[in-house]
Amino acid sequence: MHSRIPPQPEQEPAMSGADDVNGLDDELAAVVDGARRRAVRDGDRQIDTAHLLHSLLERDAEVRAAFGDGARIARLLGYLVQRSIGYGLRWQSAVEGSAPGSPTVTQAADGTGGQPGECFSPLAAVAMAHTRARATRRGAAGTHGLDLFAALLADPRARAVEVLGRAGVDARDLLERVVGRVRDASRASAAFECAPGGDLAR
Repeated sequence: MHSRIPPQPEQEPAMSGADDVNGLDDELAAVVDGARRRAVRDGDRQIDTAHLLHSLLERDAEVRAAFGDGARIARLLGYLVQRSIGYGLRWQSAVEGSAPGSPTVTQAADGTGGQPGECFSPLAAVAMAHTRARATRRGAAGTHGLDLFAALLADPRARAVEVLGRAGVDARDLLERVVGRVRDASRASAAFECAPGGDLAR
């Protein structure tokens, strides 16, 4: 049986600037902005996948609905809020998705520490690229929260997936549900546009 989880690229792109919101709709741009503010509050130079997941849960009702369990969401938010202690402490000195020997968060490529929230981690940058690619494949005019959520779930190395696992959520099963929701929504939208009175009929 072939996995429906989309393959991830072999190479991560260079770290992307946090202001790169081209191609995002207003709601998802707000999610990225919320993740940036959380990174700044946490003193993290990079926006990582856990920051993006945290902001999605706070701002996107469709993402919350994908869990189907309010208790799960509360437990997950509890882990995310406590990222600065316990298991999250090791994140403060490492770049998410970086190769061994790469510069740490406190030692950027130019030898400086950088400013909090100034760029995406390599894996977060990959997730943003996949978010745009998903919308393009659907022929959608813009991205939405489920596109980003699916991109976060697809990479088992992501901090977002680690937090989900600690909260007892299977990221692979959740990805299957999210992909199904996006597919169903796309079909419903296409049926509406092609129906009498739909956008394409005008």
